[in-house]
Amino acid sequence: MFAAGIDAGTQSIKVVVYDSDKKSIIASSSAPLDLIEGEGGVREQKAGWWIDAIRACFSAIDPGIKRNVRVISVSGQQHGFVPMSAKGDVLYNVKLWCDTSTAAECTEIENALGGRAAVASRLGNPILPGYTASKIRWLWKNHRELYEKTAHVLLPHDYINWYLSGEIVMERGDASGTGIMNVFKGDWDEEAAAAVAPGLMDKLPAISPKPGIIGRIRKECAAELDLAEDTVIASGGGDNMMSAIGTGAVEDGVVTMSLGTSGTLFSSSSHPFHDAKLRLASFASSTGVWLPLLCTMNCTVASETLRKLFELDVKVFDAAADKAGPGAGGLMMLPFFNGERVPDYPHGEGVLLGMRQGNVSRENIARATLEGVTYEFILGLDAFRENGIDVSSLTLTGGGSKSRVWRQLVADMTQCPVRVPVIREAAAFGAALHGMWCLEGGRIEDVGREHIAYDDSTSAYPDESQKEIYRAGYERWLRYSDSLSQIFR
Repeated sequence: MFAAGIDAGTQSIKVVVYDSDKKSIIASSSAPLDLIEGEGGVREQKAGWWIDAIRACFSAIDPGIKRNVRVISVSGQQHGFVPMSAKGDVLYNVKLWCDTSTAAECTEIENALGGRAAVASRLGNPILPGYTASKIRWLWKNHRELYEKTAHVLLPHDYINWYLSGEIVMERGDASGTGIMNVFKGDWDEEAAAAVAPGLMDKLPAISPKPGIIGRIRKECAAELDLAEDTVIASGGGDNMMSAIGTGAVEDGVVTMSLGTSGTLFSSSSHPFHDAKLRLASFASSTGVWLPLLCTMNCTVASETLRKLFELDVKVFDAAADKAGPGAGGLMMLPFFNGERVPDYPHGEGVLLGMRQGNVSRENIARATLEGVTYEFILGLDAFRENGIDVSSLTLTGGGSKSRVWRQLVADMTQCPVRVPVIREAAAFGAALHGMWCLEGGRIEDVGREHIAYDDSTSAYPDESQKEIYRAGYERWLRYSDSLSQIFR
């Protein structure tokens, strides 16, 4: 069977076609996306850009392949807010997951619901900058006439599903990242919706309790993308939910670290999950269980920023970091370039600390950048272990997983063996597997075991001699971070 996965990310749209018989991706394409940036943490895109990019991607795929695709599933960047009218017009730019301009609205919503602790206890998650709820409130406050015209509140993958099938639905995994869903009950919370904006419940789609096929592709869309008219559309989900499927994190004991634009660390939980210290998000999965998750807003953002500063390509930047060695000569990076979610620093900034006359070098700065990003993941690993989730090995995905230096650094800093799947486009591949599963049924765990293979040549194993170096470094990193918390909040 041919299954297509669409990954609607921040930087690009990617499409893969997976042949389940050959167990390989037989076609792939991508198209870049622009970003609208503004003061105060504004990060937006136009929904029409996604559709244009999807058209470009399918036009680049061989007709003989795409006309035999039986099912399409979409992976979408989480938390974005698409305000759509009853006629299908998008009424404002899409505020993205990395938009931190609505921090004040988060506080307003939480205060209306009795404060952060009360909100987290009730819903399973606090209302964080980046979540959808505050973006909706921002539109209601600043563009009341557009909010009143909004008939449907959609997430990015829901909007693409609507384009493909004409159906307006939302599944529980992506919905759990809005800040409006009660994760424990699996449905919208009316009191939370009322705290966000008046009349919001009437604009929210019903949440599908189970993943499945939502409909058939629209005839006009089939003709436009040169797909068969009997192609079906699966419910899809958020990018982290689909990456969990694409890396096998659908059963207890598998932990995935994604080194992408954002950094995520997630696993599967068979029961509703709640971290009392609020370091881990209590998300639902797109497979019927739960997805405890750490999300940082700066991962390859940090390495790309410093790489461009020094005008280095990726290989040269990695070589510089490797040459510096563990500890980066005493330099330490707080990589909060886009603000940060964990730690909760909506006004965070990138900071380079520990500079002395003899240690400020390109090599040490490159190493400090990779180490600083990875220290954020250790926050999540500590939270996983404190909540009873075993972390004995890590599966890496995302662009950063291609770096031999970063893979070894992760193994040394976490003291966990590291492996990388053969197919590295985890979100797009996970979406394709999700579509297959929705169409054919069975156990999602069995789908993963049958179709996910690992590249032994990219495995990395921890050097125990570096354990104490990084333990001390992590404690120092935490002290630096805590000392600037009042500024960053």
